[in-house]
Amino acid sequence: MHTPIDIDPDYLRSRLKALLAIPSPTGFTDEAVRHTARELERLGLEVKLTRRGAIRARRPGAADRPARGIVSHLDTLGAQVKALKDNGRLELVSIGHWSARFAEGARASIFSTKGIYRGSILPLKASGHTFNDEVDTQPTGWRHIEMRIDALARDRKDIVQLGIDIGDIVAIDPQPEFLDNGFIVSRHLDDKAGVAIMLAALEAMQRQEIETPVDTYWLFTIGEEVGVGASAALVPEIASLVAIDNGTTAPGQASDEFGVTLAMADQTGPFDYHLSKKLFELCGEHGIRVQKDVFRYYRSDAASAVEAGHDVRTALLAFGVDASHGYERIHLHALISVAKLVVHYAASEVQIERDSEEVSGLRGFTRQKVAPAEQVLRANEPDEP
Repeated sequence: MHTPIDIDPDYLRSRLKALLAIPSPTGFTDEAVRHTARELERLGLEVKLTRRGAIRARRPGAADRPARGIVSHLDTLGAQVKALKDNGRLELVSIGHWSARFAEGARASIFSTKGIYRGSILPLKASGHTFNDEVDTQPTGWRHIEMRIDALARDRKDIVQLGIDIGDIVAIDPQPEFLDNGFIVSRHLDDKAGVAIMLAALEAMQRQEIETPVDTYWLFTIGEEVGVGASAALVPEIASLVAIDNGTTAPGQASDEFGVTLAMADQTGPFDYHLSKKLFELCGEHGIRVQKDVFRYYRSDAASAVEAGHDVRTALLAFGVDASHGYERIHLHALISVAKLVVHYAASEVQIERDSEEVSGLRGFTRQKVAPAEQVLRANEPDEP
C-alpha cells in the first residue's frame, strides 16, 4: 500500500490526555475499559469484552484468516493498602514492578468503600527540620514509605472511620505535561501512549477507508503490569500478534524517543523472525525511521499470550520512553511513527498463507537462510589424511 498515511496528531494527543485522566491501576480498570470501548464503537468497530474487561474489537478485512492482532494495555502501575498504621497513615505495596523511589512525593487517590480520598506518599522521615541528614540517608523501598491521608486520620481508629481498608486501590497522579516541542512527560505513558497509538491508527484507517486483506483484531488488555496481559484476549483466527508498548531509552539500549523501536527480543526470548523482519522492511518501504533493540528486563502482552498457549507469531513495536516506570518522557514523533507502521502492517499482503490454519503440513512452511545441508555435512567431515 502506497497511500500516504495521515495520522492526526491532535486526535492522538487528545486520546492520550483523556486516558491519562482516568485512573486505571491493574485491578481498577473498568472506567478506562468503558472509555476505550465507547471510542472504538464511535470509530465503527465491533466491540466485545471478556468477563473481566479485556477489549477485543474486530475490523473486517477481505478474509477472516490468518487474522492479525494488535495489542496494548489499559492498566498501569499503582499501589494497594497493605496496612493501617497506628500513626494514622497507610503502608503500601506496589501494583506492578516499580521503585518506591518514584513513589516518594507522589500525589495519589485512595478508592475506599466510603469514597475517594486524596493523599501524598512520603518517606518515613519526611521532615528535614526534625530528622536533618537522616532524610537523605534513610533506605529506599516500599517498607520505607507511607501514605499521608488528606483527612482527619491521627490513628488507626480514624482510618477505619474513614472507611479505608486493607486492599484498597491507590492510583498515582500522572501529572502530564504536553510541551509545544512534541515532548510529553507523565506517569503511566506505559502504556496509555500505546492505547492512543492504536486509536490514532484506527482513526486514520477509518477516515482514509483503508482496506485490509484479513481481519484485524484490536486488543486492549487489563493485566499486563502484573504479567497476565493478553493471556485471555485472543481468538483462534489470530495468527500474528503485534504488541505496542514502551522501549527503554537508557544507557546500553538502542531505543529512541524518535521513530519506531523494533524489539528483537525481551527476557522471554526472541520475537518471531518472519514477523519482525516484515515490520522492519515495511519501515524501509514507507520511509519510517526505525531502530532495533533487545531488552533484558522486560516483557509485554506478547509474552503472556504465548505463555497461555496461543501459537501465534509475536512482535513488539515500541515508542522510546525515558525513565520507564518513573517520571516517563516520550516524543510525539515516535507515537506517530508507530501508528503509521501499524496501518501499513494491517494493510499489507499476507506473506505466509499457511498461517490461516493452526496445524498443517510442510507445504508452504517458512524458510530461513542457512547453508545447504550437504554443505554443512561436508564442513563437519574430518579432513583427509
